[in-house]
Amino acid sequence: MEYLIPHHWFTDASSILLVLYAVGGLYFLSMGAEWLVEGASALAFRFGMPEVIVGATIVSLGTTMPECTVSVLAAFNGNPGLALGNAVGSVIADSALIFGIGCLITTLPADKYVLSRQGWIQFGSAVILAAICYGSYAVLGNDAEIGRLMGIGLLVLLAIYMYLSVIWSRRHPQEQAIRVSETIAEHAEPGEMVHVADEHVTQKTSLALAGMIVAGLVVVVFSGHVAIESVSVIAGRIGIPQVVIAATLVAFGTSLPELMVGITAIRKGHPELLVGNVLGADILNILFVTGAAAVAAPLPIIDTSAKVPEIFLYLHIPAMLIILTYFRLCIFSATKHGQFKRWMGGPLLGMYLVYTVSQFVVSM
Repeated sequence: MEYLIPHHWFTDASSILLVLYAVGGLYFLSMGAEWLVEGASALAFRFGMPEVIVGATIVSLGTTMPECTVSVLAAFNGNPGLALGNAVGSVIADSALIFGIGCLITTLPADKYVLSRQGWIQFGSAVILAAICYGSYAVLGNDAEIGRLMGIGLLVLLAIYMYLSVIWSRRHPQEQAIRVSETIAEHAEPGEMVHVADEHVTQKTSLALAGMIVAGLVVVVFSGHVAIESVSVIAGRIGIPQVVIAATLVAFGTSLPELMVGITAIRKGHPELLVGNVLGADILNILFVTGAAAVAAPLPIIDTSAKVPEIFLYLHIPAMLIILTYFRLCIFSATKHGQFKRWMGGPLLGMYLVYTVSQFVVSM
């Protein structure tokens, strides 16, 4: 994001101004998430589309677009290594942190039609990326990279995925979505919100709803970055080591917009958006972010400047595969009952914590 918002805006600011930045960023982040969730859920209601499909396409495409832009710009500006770590780190955060928190907060719906399709694409995309990385390393060693041809291949797979998503959304059995909603309502705890259409939003025109989604995405992405960047600079000024900041605040900040959107979706009674957004964001981070950045410039897999050059192969890729394998097992169980059990979020958060601590330990 530093390619979109100059870093010196924060480093040159006073501490008081940074606090105001952080508070204002969190406020506008919440407001943008409200617009995004209300617009997306109302648009889905208007066109009769399942919210989980909207989350897996429109919302996830919007939340990953800034990451793609940053990764492509980084590749063009001679820092292509940022793109690969950004993509895999986002997959880990989306699946473990965001979905884990969502599971613990409420009973998340499990749409078998969607999870049996987009869910396998999510897992398959990760396996393909891992195969490319390990295969390239086996052949080229420290010169391993994801070249432009491989990037084009990932973008072709992205186009196929988007095409199939449109077809699947038209074939989606609405009666199943109704059954899922009824199941969630039956198992909801006292006071827990379930899906209710926002009448004041659905009275708006389709163009106005699309405008809400776009405005919400822009506000969420930029305000989230402002909040985290401000807190990071403040943390550095009071003596917190940069390695700790990088392994915690910065890593968390890349997923803050998706996290806020997910929590807002649950609070507004649209948990399907969170499920769809996690699935779609994972797919797009691998196929879209990595593919587009590799087309801009070959992405090196080995960071020779790091203390552990092969950390991406030894830590990041294995962590992603372990988390998505567990996630796949959760999907297998959840589709039988129409919902994810709330306890499923615990192991996901545990794995994210282990992953974060491992990054910190290795970086020391």
